[in-house]
Amino acid sequence: MDVKKYKQALLEELYAPYKKCQMCPLGSLGRKNIVFGEGNPDAKLMFIGEGPGQKEDELCRPFVGRSGQLLTKVLEAIGLSRQKIFITNVVKCRPPNNRNPLPNESETCTSLLLFKQIKIIRPTAICTLGSAATQIFLGKDAKITKVRGKLFKKEKAILIPTYHPAYILRNKTKLEDFANDIKLAKKHST
Repeated sequence: MDVKKYKQALLEELYAPYKKCQMCPLGSLGRKNIVFGEGNPDAKLMFIGEGPGQKEDELCRPFVGRSGQLLTKVLEAIGLSRQKIFITNVVKCRPPNNRNPLPNESETCTSLLLFKQIKIIRPTAICTLGSAATQIFLGKDAKITKVRGKLFKKEKAILIPTYHPAYILRNKTKLEDFANDIKLAKKHST
């Protein structure tokens, strides 16, 4: 049996009922597409951001705008291709004006999709990008500046929080920390 094909089929089965999802307010707030995620369905390393931006909503792909381009450059610099990882977001629909997802939006999407994606993919390491994604796993009091680069055991995976690439675009002095956190995630995904 081809595990990769099997897991891809499970993901597609998971997504099927939600292709026109209206389970939270984001479904009716102007999104064009639902961005479920992409990459290797049998990935050992999974990246989770907060939600799709405008470019992601247009192209129906996660992390393809400026933030995604930065993430891709860092991945390539440490010898990782996007085809080897799986990348998704907490919420699958673009919040208006790129605002942070509201608690009810995050809770709905994590219970319906995100936690089930993780269960299907079974990564050994999860790298959360930014505070919104990190707080899903560590609680709403988790501050990214305090927890980034640290290891947390979550279920059967190691969780490594780091900055969101959009933050790095505005704070280039943190690029080395960001790259080191991603290297750490790569190390724990083998």
